[in-house]
Amino acid sequence: MRVLGMSFLFGMSSMSFADIVMNSSPSQASLSWSSEEANQLLNGDVSATANDGDEPSPQGSTKVSTSVRSLNGVAQTAPSKTVQILDTSRSSSQPSVNARAALVMDGQTGEVLYSKNSNTAFPIASLTKLMTAVVISDSRLNMSEKITLQQGDFSCSGCKSSSSTLRAGDSMNRAEALLFALMKSENPAASALARTYPGGRTAFYAAMNAKARSLGMNSTHYVESTGLHPGNVASARDLGILVNSASQYGLIRQFSTTPSYDFNLGYRVLKSNNTNALVRNGGWNINLSKTGYINEAGRCVVMHTTLNNRPAVVVLLGADSSAARTNDATRLMTWVSQLPKRI
Repeated sequence: MRVLGMSFLFGMSSMSFADIVMNSSPSQASLSWSSEEANQLLNGDVSATANDGDEPSPQGSTKVSTSVRSLNGVAQTAPSKTVQILDTSRSSSQPSVNARAALVMDGQTGEVLYSKNSNTAFPIASLTKLMTAVVISDSRLNMSEKITLQQGDFSCSGCKSSSSTLRAGDSMNRAEALLFALMKSENPAASALARTYPGGRTAFYAAMNAKARSLGMNSTHYVESTGLHPGNVASARDLGILVNSASQYGLIRQFSTTPSYDFNLGYRVLKSNNTNALVRNGGWNINLSKTGYINEAGRCVVMHTTLNNRPAVVVLLGADSSAARTNDATRLMTWVSQLPKRI
């Protein structure tokens, strides 16, 4: 194996992270990093920026090959921080958006720069997986432990059916399952992460709701870990809080903004792209990203970005189409980039 230095990574992709150790053998899927490097990622000690496979529809780039090795069974995480949201947005000269709800927030001060129906709870589809990632990152579970998908990971009571490139019997480590869930929004991977949590799915869902309460996400409720159930709801305001908190986890930043990844499952390779076109295309400084879609939720996205040297959180819920969602986000980010910053 060989170590790719940070300068090389800057040259080959828009991710900027601790040195990635790549396996020289093409038959090996796993990307590796040392325990120290993994802990740096999970502690949020490094910053990341990144560059549409779109969100896998419910039924009815640069290649960066990464794999995860032993984390010695411990995933250290930074304590959660919250930002008090100060709604000082003004309606004059603001862009209009197609989405049912929207929020743009200064990620450092909590100042609301744009707001539309931001206190109303809506179904959030696969934006749910961002909380799934936070609970996994907080869990201190062994990220190199193998997880084998079961048939039960492909459906859940009350959930929408969904297409997937994964199959029952596929095996990957926990970190790769998290990458599948964040980058490609694979529902079976998110379901398996909950199933293999101590206490199983019931304990995992309780941990999701407890984390939401601890962050002050008062309009939020989770019933499962994938987002296929329309009972997973949150307001744009609450999601702004979650995004700001999740952006402190280096692992979530890296995995959610990986433009593409070739998953080598041993007997087949799944070439996968990020579900967010804005990440794949690389024109914006996006530090964290997650898309979502079911019929009840419409097209959704959350992002943590850097715009004109200002950390900014963007939340869009219920856009009519993927194109409308992308256009909304582009208009909002362009507008924020031109705003004067308060001294």
